[in-house]
Amino acid sequence: MVNDIKVAKQVAKLLLQINAIILQPKKHFVWAAGWNSPIYCDNRKTLSYPKIRSFIKKELSELVRNHFIDVEVIAGVATAGIPHGALIAEELGLPFIYVRSSAKKHGKQNQIEGHFVKGQRVVLIEDLISSGKSSIEAAKSLRDEGMNICGIASIFTYGFNDTLINFKNAEINYISLCDYETLLPEAINQNILKSDDLSILMQWRENPSIWKK
Repeated sequence: MVNDIKVAKQVAKLLLQINAIILQPKKHFVWAAGWNSPIYCDNRKTLSYPKIRSFIKKELSELVRNHFIDVEVIAGVATAGIPHGALIAEELGLPFIYVRSSAKKHGKQNQIEGHFVKGQRVVLIEDLISSGKSSIEAAKSLRDEGMNICGIASIFTYGFNDTLINFKNAEINYISLCDYETLLPEAINQNILKSDDLSILMQWRENPSIWKK
């Protein structure tokens, strides 16, 4: 799931430093899905920090280059995957497209924006993988248009068990720069968490959908 532990630790450090990831084991966030959560992740914040943005662009580009050798097109998953996807496509010198969550209601009613050719090999870019459902839906839209899915790359993933199952069932490979298990020790190193908080955070990761509703 994580390719390079050294890079993963550096990404975790940076995301915590700019509050792109906030941990609150005793004061929970509520996600749009209705889950209570001790973590909130907004990787769009990285775009506001040029050095961090450049670091993530470089490392995600290397990840794509090394793991998806024959990629021909980069696709951003709307909305948060679009800017990162565009940066990676620029870095790799590849065409860029993006996938809407649903088709437009007007004009040509596109769901996929940009030029592509059936049969091309595409990698999707996400900022965050939680359940993976939005990424899998985007991949399905591309497959329906005749494109070949190499895989999905993201900045961060929670690594839920259900996520692994969802991607396996969809026959899609995915990899992230950083994950939950790398994040927590770094949060302790930065004195954001105490060791006593780990059990709460790991319990949530094991069963987030019913955790203290």
